[in-house]
Amino acid sequence: MAAVLDTVRALLAPKSYIIADETPADVVAREALLDRAMGAGRRKKSSEKLRRGRVPAEGLALVARDGQGHVIGTVRLWNVEAGVGRDGVAVDALLLGPLAVDPAHEGKGIGAALMRAAIAEATGRGHGAILLVGDAPYYERFGFFAEKTQHLVMPGPFARERFLALELKAGWLEGAAGMLTASGRKLSRSSALRRAA
Repeated sequence: MAAVLDTVRALLAPKSYIIADETPADVVAREALLDRAMGAGRRKKSSEKLRRGRVPAEGLALVARDGQGHVIGTVRLWNVEAGVGRDGVAVDALLLGPLAVDPAHEGKGIGAALMRAAIAEATGRGHGAILLVGDAPYYERFGFFAEKTQHLVMPGPFARERFLALELKAGWLEGAAGMLTASGRKLSRSSALRRAA
């Protein structure tokens, strides 16, 4: 019932944020937001192994900004291979995460708006599926289910019931089996040096 009330409040409340592409200037604010929302242990998750040293999928790093332009929400999607199909060929997919909203702005529908924008953008760019590790009751409303990942594994410990997928193209993950591996562009040394400066 609480989730229904939160949804109604979010729909009735005036929209006090916008969804936009992440820019290089957002990185510090994004990292601080993730630390506040997810805690220090966020870098130890299995999903992080797939993101480390990579850049997000093209056009699939989004932020929510408040009226003053501050980053109050974030979502990124990453290129991965979701095992191999029945034909032995790697199955291209996206890994979503992390999705986070500044704790001071929770309950305003920002997370849901980021999810809808990310799914729409991934669909528009022709991707076949999105995978994630997250809270099933939250993500099922967007079409993510554990059945689609039953023959896939993460590179490290993960909770099977939290490993979910959404097919953007019907049957995309049918027959896919094996371990997720990173396949996206690597973070270049010059990019890493610019970020450290």
